[in-house]
Amino acid sequence: MGILDLDFMRNAFAASGIVAVVAGIVGVFLVLRGQTFAGHALSHVGFAGATAAGLIGLSPLGGMIAFTVLAGIGMGALGERLSGRDVAVGIVLALSLGFGLLFLHYYTSFATQASALLFGNVLAVSTGTLLTLAVLGVVALVALAAISRPLLFATLQPELAEARGVSQRTTGILFMAIVAITVSASVQIVGVLLVFTLMVGPAAAAERLTTRLGPGVLLAALIALAEAWLGVIIAFYTDWPVSFCITALSALAYFAAVIATRQA
Repeated sequence: MGILDLDFMRNAFAASGIVAVVAGIVGVFLVLRGQTFAGHALSHVGFAGATAAGLIGLSPLGGMIAFTVLAGIGMGALGERLSGRDVAVGIVLALSLGFGLLFLHYYTSFATQASALLFGNVLAVSTGTLLTLAVLGVVALVALAAISRPLLFATLQPELAEARGVSQRTTGILFMAIVAITVSASVQIVGVLLVFTLMVGPAAAAERLTTRLGPGVLLAALIALAEAWLGVIIAFYTDWPVSFCITALSALAYFAAVIATRQA
């Protein structure tokens, strides 16, 4: 029996492929804007939202999306005031994870799902979840395409962009909402604790290899896709956790890019 003869493996390849491409593309702008830590914090906020939703009998994925989008909008509204405040973001990150564990304490039957949220479980993605991920991916990419020009302008030349009527706050809010959606999707694959794997790793590697935005976006998406699919294949034949395999490949890809550019 081949690997693609199994329904759950086909779902795993489809889900990881969708999320990897979206995360790779959005991650390029996240790295370019220097907001990777804020993006990571959103995943922890999402964990609190998912566990809170589970506690009151609602969809964990729905709770995660709601909490991350609201937090993303808040971060975007803060704009420059959030820059350099790593301590404040770190405290919010830790507090969110703490609340998630508190909610889990009162709803112990949610423990298995909570473990999947923390570390990911792409092999358990259902057809319904796959469709949800596809919708989230389309929404994120369409929204990013719609704001990409003012977002890039505001990122590279903020003062000139402001003078030309491009609102830093509006673009920041919209972008962080897109990041929140992407984070919610990525958690289904690699988990809350390893979101950096798909959101930052491929984009950082691509940034090392090219300074042009177009090729960088394409390269980041391809690297993320390769990491996700190879990770699923390795996990299938070794029985290792998929999230570990993807994380290891992401680290190897980044270090390879660093070595390649230093030798050039």
